[in-house]
Amino acid sequence: MGPIRIFAIAILGLIAIALYGALFTVNQTQQALVLQFGEPKRTIQEPGLAFKLPFIQDVVYYEKRVLSLIPQDAEEVILSDQKRLQVDAYARYQISDPLLFFQTVRNELGARGRLEAIIDSSVRRALGRETLASILTGQRNDITRSIGDEVNASVASLGIKIIDVRLRRADYPEATSQNIFNRMKSEREREAKEFRATGEEEAQKIRADAEKTRTVIISEAQRKAQETRGAGDAEAIRIYAESFGQDAEFFSFYRSMEAYRNAMGKEGTSMVLSPSSSFFRFFKDKNGAALK
Repeated sequence: MGPIRIFAIAILGLIAIALYGALFTVNQTQQALVLQFGEPKRTIQEPGLAFKLPFIQDVVYYEKRVLSLIPQDAEEVILSDQKRLQVDAYARYQISDPLLFFQTVRNELGARGRLEAIIDSSVRRALGRETLASILTGQRNDITRSIGDEVNASVASLGIKIIDVRLRRADYPEATSQNIFNRMKSEREREAKEFRATGEEEAQKIRADAEKTRTVIISEAQRKAQETRGAGDAEAIRIYAESFGQDAEFFSFYRSMEAYRNAMGKEGTSMVLSPSSSFFRFFKDKNGAALK
């Protein structure tokens, strides 16, 4: 292999290396910034094949898509009515000017730090003018919109465009939530005691009314029973009187038989009477003539 051929191959190799270092591709989801010795030279925002000076210029790629910023921790905010809330906000943004973005924040990590500070400050200012009621109602959308407008105006100088800012969570701090829970629990327990006391009072009234009604019903029943019993006894006496009045001797005989059955009907009955007693007058004379 001659020197000329070797030289030609070397030249072709250098050209290939130069072309490889001079060509670069920008994807559809990217935008690029060409730097020369660390100084920005031009911005490329259209996808395709591009050229740069090999060994002299470098390329820095930035996302063209929408990026999300989600803070790690919630922030405590004091509202205008002195209520405290734990607020967790997130934002979506785009890099609108790669050159300005490079000059101000350099990369996404630097942009994150600046954005978090700006969003936190805007959220505190916006919510500091609002009350808890306005945040919990339909005004919340207007509040987040105003926060987005304020943040967008602040980050325009960073080459960033804010797409949206939202409040993911707005809750009471843990201590406040516990106090509210304890207060609600105490209130419910107080209401339960009132309901129980009212129920017990109503139960006592119902029991008293029932007992009163029971006493009245029993008294009325006993009175009617006595009246009925008295009327029955009177009617029985009248019937007995009429019946026995029709035959006085039979009535005397019947009463004596009843007396014998009641007095001597039980076993082991002992009686000490004179045999000539009038009690035994029907034993020797069926007509009941007096014994002599």
